[in-house]
Amino acid sequence: MNNRFLKSITELGWFNALMYGVARSLRQTPLRLYRYYFVAQRVAANPARAGWGRAIRIRPLSVLGDVPWGYPRPRDVLAARFRQGGHSLAAWRGNELAGFLWYQFGAYREDEVRVRYCLASPHSAWDYDVFVQPHLRLGPTFSRLWEEAHLRLHARGVRWTCSRISAFNPDSLRSHARLGTVRLGSATFLAIGRWQCMLATQAPYVHFSFSAESVPQLRFNTDALEHAPRRESLCHPGQP
Repeated sequence: MNNRFLKSITELGWFNALMYGVARSLRQTPLRLYRYYFVAQRVAANPARAGWGRAIRIRPLSVLGDVPWGYPRPRDVLAARFRQGGHSLAAWRGNELAGFLWYQFGAYREDEVRVRYCLASPHSAWDYDVFVQPHLRLGPTFSRLWEEAHLRLHARGVRWTCSRISAFNPDSLRSHARLGTVRLGSATFLAIGRWQCMLATQAPYVHFSFSAESVPQLRFNTDALEHAPRRESLCHPGQP
């Protein structure tokens, strides 16, 4: 057992480390394997304003024409996000794009696999694709993006924001754990060409798709979280 695999077990847990190893081995084939956790984070009524990072300016991107040159996402993906009602916040340090964050209401169709996430509660939103430039990840960009996102979401009456995170990304698992996220479920996808199989912890649990028109829907209801005992975090790296 090599050191890389031992490190993966420590960071991800044995099951996710095994799945990650399979996913890596499949990169040499047409098959693709993805595994996600779904989490919810309480929206702060009065988000803490960091004492640093005042040089980071946050501006919304409302239409495709607002997206700056060099934005690290394909234009067709961005156009699809705006068509389905996506909102984006961009962080700037001077003239440099420092990072960005996306969110939307009601439902969101995933970019990476075929699945649609549906939110049952009007008091919830879906956040996705939180990105900070690698050389700025130890700075205040991440905090400033979330501070502005919480202000905007709270103003719309949103109490919980939901997202999916890769079970193979230890950095993302750790950052979400620090945010105090609550685990909602998980799903694993195996895809080859137009064929896709989904195994999930919530209905429909198992779904086979043979065309782009066949899209499973996973439904999340955060209203129940309002009455659950409050805990600091239910999402920890290493959990299966």
